Amino acid sequence: MKWLIALLIVVPALELALLIWAANNIGFFVTVAMIITTGLVGAFLAKKQGLKAVGDIQKAMSNFQPPGDNLLNAGFVLVGGVMLLTPGFISDAVGFSLLFTPTQKLYKPLVHRFIQKRMKNTRVIVG
Repeated sequence: MKWLIALLIVVPALELALLIWAANNIGFFVTVAMIITTGLVGAFLAKKQGLKAVGDIQKAMSNFQPPGDNLLNAGFVLVGGVMLLTPGFISDAVGFSLLFTPTQKLYKPLVHRFIQKRMKNTRVIVG
């Protein structure tokens, strides 16, 4: 929880500093155009990848397969799409990396480890 609070403070500060730096070095309007362009391209890619992820989930379910990995891919696409709509270069880089299968493979072990750790720490009381 402490790292989440730090992340919510540090990342926006870094994003703002990078945007100011870019505006000073390449120009205000070019920076704004880059932000708008990455938002539009990101929205298009997120929609395309999101529809593919939903199709993969439906295909797995129709074949009586568990949709676990496909659900994780859909989650990556959702988070990546939201990050691409958020102005900033750092969030755009992470957002784009979440949309594509080769880079999703880098994140999967981390997410699996996080889920397993959370499941291990959760107690179920029955009765």
